[in-house]
Amino acid sequence: MQKKAVIFDMDGVLIDSEPFWQQAQIEVLKDLGIEITPKECEETMGLRIDALVAHWYAKYRWEGPGIEETASTIVGRVASNVMLSGVAKEGVRDALKVVSDQGFAIGLATSSPMELVHAVLARLEISHYFSICHSAEFEEYGKPHPAVYLQTAVQMGVHPKECIAIEDSFNGLLAAKAATMKAIVIPESVHAANPRFSIADICLSSLKELTTDHLG
Repeated sequence: MQKKAVIFDMDGVLIDSEPFWQQAQIEVLKDLGIEITPKECEETMGLRIDALVAHWYAKYRWEGPGIEETASTIVGRVASNVMLSGVAKEGVRDALKVVSDQGFAIGLATSSPMELVHAVLARLEISHYFSICHSAEFEEYGKPHPAVYLQTAVQMGVHPKECIAIEDSFNGLLAAKAATMKAIVIPESVHAANPRFSIADICLSSLKELTTDHLG
């Protein structure tokens, strides 16, 4: 089926937000008396914020603020740090131009809440490229469930098989493949050799490598 749309994940694809997520998780949980490490934070990559906080709550059980309040605090801290010092991942603007010049509709499907989506797109000044931005916060399930990708395709007016998804995490890759989309994955260098990523249709080291040949 001819491809008509390219749907980008956000965290780890458009912006290197993982350090912000790690810092926010570590700081907020420390305020609750919980000590976690950056290595432990890798367990939550690609998860929706409520699932992320639920993961830590199930593991450590703290007194005080519940999952919803803790999640809101983490998101607010991440958004503030993005607006202060967020930078685009290598090749983002060139890739968006390549996709746009080829006539593809461009969407965004993310596990992050819209509060953070607005912060990232404003900080990077790339909102004009995206016809649809959709967050898994509006779905019953987050990634690796395909709902956010399927609904993004619906809103864009295209069939999922007409879409190419660009991801960085394994949870996101699973969501894209479950949605029957062609999947391009750009894993972090430390995870690039992980055989789990072999289910992707294409594996790149950065968006700078994206060419028209990948969009067929």
